[in-house]
Amino acid sequence: MSAFLEVSEETFERQVLAAELPVLLEFGAPWCNPCRRLEPILEQLVSREWAGKAQLMRVDVDTCPNLTMRYAVMTVPTLVLFIGGKPVQQSTGFQIHEKIIEKFGSFLLNQTR
Repeated sequence: MSAFLEVSEETFERQVLAAELPVLLEFGAPWCNPCRRLEPILEQLVSREWAGKAQLMRVDVDTCPNLTMRYAVMTVPTLVLFIGGKPVQQSTGFQIHEKIIEKFGSFLLNQTR
């Protein structure tokens, strides 16, 4: 079972913007090979290093064109970290485990609940 919650244009505000925990949101597509390679890395991070510190969600760019345009997603995968309903960090393309921690870790580890 995937650790990802699927987000649609109809559920985005409730699931992402109103989320209690930070949300690491992947903009991807089923046909995207780099997305499929990235997803197990993200699942591991959220279930181990960032357990209880973030939720992992996914937007299919093909079925959510308005969200894709709203966040200026030009390539997949694109990761956007939302904290308190605001995008605070973003990366594009496949990233290795260490690079994802480098890019997003300080935002998540400094969160107080």
